[in-house]
Amino acid sequence: MGIAEDVAGTVESHPMVRKVNLVGSRARGNATELSDWDFHVTVDDFAGVAAVLPGMVAPYGPLAAQWDPLGDCASYLLIFPGPVKVDLLFPEMPRSWNPPWRVGPDTLPAIDAHFWDWALSLAGKRRHGKSDRVRGELLKMTRFLLGPLGVQTVPQSLEDAAARFVRARDRLESRYGLRISRRLEEEVLPLLRTPETGHYRPSGLPS
Repeated sequence: MGIAEDVAGTVESHPMVRKVNLVGSRARGNATELSDWDFHVTVDDFAGVAAVLPGMVAPYGPLAAQWDPLGDCASYLLIFPGPVKVDLLFPEMPRSWNPPWRVGPDTLPAIDAHFWDWALSLAGKRRHGKSDRVRGELLKMTRFLLGPLGVQTVPQSLEDAAARFVRARDRLESRYGLRISRRLEEEVLPLLRTPETGHYRPSGLPS
């Protein structure tokens, strides 16, 4: 499990965390190379754990670390070099979705992280053969993320979504005088261009 196991072990060691369980396709044994590492985290004090969670995982050097704006429960989403996607889910903490993104110089870096995390998750679903799910998520992505950036047409594919996002983000960077790190994009973008029949193994996983 590598980095995923290390992160889960660190979180479980916190005195306010009761248990961390691997769930989803990784637990069922039917994961692909791109599947997320999903962990259910059971806690005694969610607010206390949430306050220290970013600091707990920071030593592992995540490329992105964010609370899911569109999760049905509180979820802390991480991407590590490889790329390896680790989601820490708190099923006892239901939540409502955030509204569509408000675009500005203060939110553009978070929007960039949200897009690449979402795209990486959808690449895993595509590899699993869930084409209908991917199309539905692209519609949702247009409403909540791409639309606010000025992309009004629903992308036809993950590759199309990435191309539209990059153009819109680059245009806004120029407007705001910003330059967002491309490390996350460099990790995820090649996977969106990989044919479904291709083989890709994230470098953070054992061969």
